[in-house]
Amino acid sequence: MVSTESVLAFAAMSLLVIVIPGPSVLFVIGRALAHGRRTALATVLGNLLGSYVVVTAVAWGLGAVVESSAAVFTGVKLAGAAYLVHLGVQAFRHRKEMRAATMEVTAGERRGDLRTIADGALVGLTNPKAIVFFAAVLPQFVDHSAGRVPLQMMLLGLVPITIGMITDTLWGLGASAARSWFARSDRRLSMVGGAGGLAMIGLGVTVAATGRAD
Repeated sequence: MVSTESVLAFAAMSLLVIVIPGPSVLFVIGRALAHGRRTALATVLGNLLGSYVVVTAVAWGLGAVVESSAAVFTGVKLAGAAYLVHLGVQAFRHRKEMRAATMEVTAGERRGDLRTIADGALVGLTNPKAIVFFAAVLPQFVDHSAGRVPLQMMLLGLVPITIGMITDTLWGLGASAARSWFARSDRRLSMVGGAGGLAMIGLGVTVAATGRAD
């Protein structure tokens, strides 16, 4: 249904876009610095789920509505930006509690995974970069003569999702590894928690200020 040439061409295009850090990557890094590896990986999972919802929306025509309507696009973008700022403020406010949170993780307590996945999904769902890419680029690699266009789009959408899973996981693991060094000192751990929060706040402001390519 989907030709090998289309898959490879779309994979190459996706890689070029994904290697440039965007809201998803920076969000994963911020969460890794603020909360550690487990939260970073749960964030990656949620982000991928949210991104694939965008793929599905584009495949069934809803993505075109978002992309063609400046008002709808702006609303989605500002919702995502506001949520990023909210998460950043929370991380910054609780930066002095990082040692207790680290001890809980070390002791094996597993709380908040679903909430973390939901956070990542919301950011992936409202990521302007993902919306524009899937709405504007994905349809160009579909063979309309082969039929089942929505299914083709959903299959092709798995390509950037897979690439993103690999790259975002590497970013998250790298950032959480750096965080482990800071964890040796309460002061350094507080600083990195605050830095992660500020990074998310800055990202939210950047997303809100970013306009559409057109």
